[in-house]
Amino acid sequence: MAERSKTIADSNSHQDCELRGMLSRVGDKWSLLVIFILEGMPAHRGRFSELKRSIPGISQRMLTATVRNLERDGMLTRHVHAEVPPRVEYELTALGTGLTEPVRGLVAWLQSNWSAIQTARDRFDARKQVTGATARPDSSTAIRG
Repeated sequence: MAERSKTIADSNSHQDCELRGMLSRVGDKWSLLVIFILEGMPAHRGRFSELKRSIPGISQRMLTATVRNLERDGMLTRHVHAEVPPRVEYELTALGTGLTEPVRGLVAWLQSNWSAIQTARDRFDARKQVTGATARPDSSTAIRG
């Protein structure tokens, strides 16, 4: 088992930084939300203002950065229409649409295992309360690279 893990790590070590960067992108606060909102729009295409209205709490600056990063990664394309005022639309690419399937698989896994996850969290929190240590809040339990 340890040898297999080492082989996998060795074969991917040159890609580690790039893969981590992409995992960070799909795991950030807004990227998947933008992708799924676009997927739900007609022709998987929507205006910047529609995206902004559809995502409570996102600032214009953060939405701009998110769509730029997704465009750079090939998840969506940006269409600028020569109108006054300019109309900008974003459209999911095949790559962006393809990401939704594995994410749905992850969500299905979470849904089917949620009670076990909650039980483990409750057990962990109870153990920490008994020992006097404070349990980490949910936001700090994310995997860090």
